[in-house]
Amino acid sequence: MRNIIAMVAMLFVAGGAAAAQGSGDPAPGYPSHPVRLIIAFPPGGSNDIMGRYFAQYLTERFGIQVVPDNRGGAEGIIAADIVSHANPDGYTLLLISAAHTVIAASRSKLPYDPIESFAYIGKLGYGPSVLSVHPGLKISTAKELLAYGRANPGKLTLTSSGGYAYFAAELFNQMSGMKMLVVVYKGGFPALVDVMGGQAQVNLGSLIQTLPHMGPGGRVRPLATSGSKRAEGAPDLPTIAESGVPGYEANNFWMVMAPAKTPPGIVRKLSEEMTRYLNLPETKKKFTAEGVELDILTPAELRKQIPVEIAKWKKVAKAANIQSQ
Repeated sequence: MRNIIAMVAMLFVAGGAAAAQGSGDPAPGYPSHPVRLIIAFPPGGSNDIMGRYFAQYLTERFGIQVVPDNRGGAEGIIAADIVSHANPDGYTLLLISAAHTVIAASRSKLPYDPIESFAYIGKLGYGPSVLSVHPGLKISTAKELLAYGRANPGKLTLTSSGGYAYFAAELFNQMSGMKMLVVVYKGGFPALVDVMGGQAQVNLGSLIQTLPHMGPGGRVRPLATSGSKRAEGAPDLPTIAESGVPGYEANNFWMVMAPAKTPPGIVRKLSEEMTRYLNLPETKKKFTAEGVELDILTPAELRKQIPVEIAKWKKVAKAANIQSQ
């Protein structure tokens, strides 16, 4: 009798294991308790918005709380450092923007390896910037701006916030052949306000931030967008590349990572959930309203993109003599 009971128990165990394997779940049992999603910037910005959207989705899918935890400071270094040294069990994740790549391009030392210290889960999307001018400037197109700026070196001021936006502004300055004075502000909105008020002439800022001030009678005149293709949120605007700066492309983007050595099954499960989330019609609607466009990448594809981005911004940093310790 004991032998029969033992055999029955073994069959139940084997059947349960087979069911788990047959379910297609790459990480059965994960998550079993709350997951912390560390957001690399303070509340209210694009990183916070993107992170909270995704955390809410995962909470509903898993039936387990995914808790947003804002850890701003040092352009994302503080948050990245925390996650890079966390237990690689899938319960500490990182939401960070393109700041991760520009910091790696301009810092000689970091408390983590920007590539090898992380497992890549996926890219939530990207957001192009808008090149705009004060309406009082008698310029209606990006081509006119280029002609004026090249003929009048040093007479225009280009405003930007720090981090990725500063690098995007410097890249535009370098590739356009203009010698505008690039002024960095503490945030994207103060940079835009000075152009709206006429204290500066040119701004390169996020699409979502600029949209409300564009259009007929707007406080800024939009000229072009920074992506490789026209922005869905402003399809009538040409790209900067179309307008006389071939090859120019600068997009902010948001990605989710985990500590290196996180089990592949967990990485795959999170990546599959992200893909499902990005394919939902309501996600597309939310992203369009925020000036964000989809760019679905596998973990391997994202892993290849990061060193390419870092190399790109290193060239910009060298040309502009941007270097931090």
